[in-house]
Amino acid sequence: MNRNVWAVGDLQGCCNALDELLDQPEIKNDPTCQLWFAGDLINRGPHSLRTLRRIIELGNRAVCVLGNHDLHTLAVAAGIRRENKSDTIDEILHAKDSGDLINWLRHQPLAHYEYKHLMVHAGVMAKWDIPTTLRLADEVSDALTSVHWKKNLQKMYGNEPTQWKESLEGAKRLRVIINAFTRIRLCTPKGHMDFASKEAPGINKDLIPWFEVPKRKTIDDTIIFGHWSTLGLLLREHLIALDTGCAWGGKLTAIRLSDRKLIQIPCKNHCHP
Repeated sequence: MNRNVWAVGDLQGCCNALDELLDQPEIKNDPTCQLWFAGDLINRGPHSLRTLRRIIELGNRAVCVLGNHDLHTLAVAAGIRRENKSDTIDEILHAKDSGDLINWLRHQPLAHYEYKHLMVHAGVMAKWDIPTTLRLADEVSDALTSVHWKKNLQKMYGNEPTQWKESLEGAKRLRVIINAFTRIRLCTPKGHMDFASKEAPGINKDLIPWFEVPKRKTIDDTIIFGHWSTLGLLLREHLIALDTGCAWGGKLTAIRLSDRKLIQIPCKNHCHP
């Protein structure tokens, strides 16, 4: 690895924590380092617009993947979803440059692979290897950057299908890919996604974490992900889970990939679950 790379967990609009992270000596004094943001850049925290602008200002130093809250923002901007009471994206939608911000957001990928590390927001299906994962992420990116992106976004909502098949087409294919990348937590032992449970592993004995599904093809690949605040920080040889509940009063976590040095920033401005 020729440069320092810091992977960062879910921000969800907590810009004060992000500013504090960027002010850490290891990052502030290394202008060539990259920051990989594991999705859910915005929403729920108090400063979604400022957070989005701050990341965009980082230019090529920032590498982002989209999370479910980011896709929700795109769906609201497209007019196919309504804002929830707990959303904090209104200032983005009504900014003078809202069109540019939404355009930037929809051009971010759902997966990033570099330095033998794969970053996604939530997870991957057990049947996917790295080439398949990147190919399917590109399919979603093509849908989001298309002139028909609003129509394509309408297809992403729903919990079915729960299992991947290469033969899937159209809305079902797009939906299962997006759900895996941005929503997956627990699965049946056969790899079927379950979206009813958000708790930590072990509470529901019939379900297992996606990364423990038998015969997962990425078992020997290092995967960085967020999305699962009840799981919290999890570091294994080939797994890095970084959602430590910043928006819920927890911490913003960053990890340097070269040596797994951690930086954790307490979140002072947060919402309530």
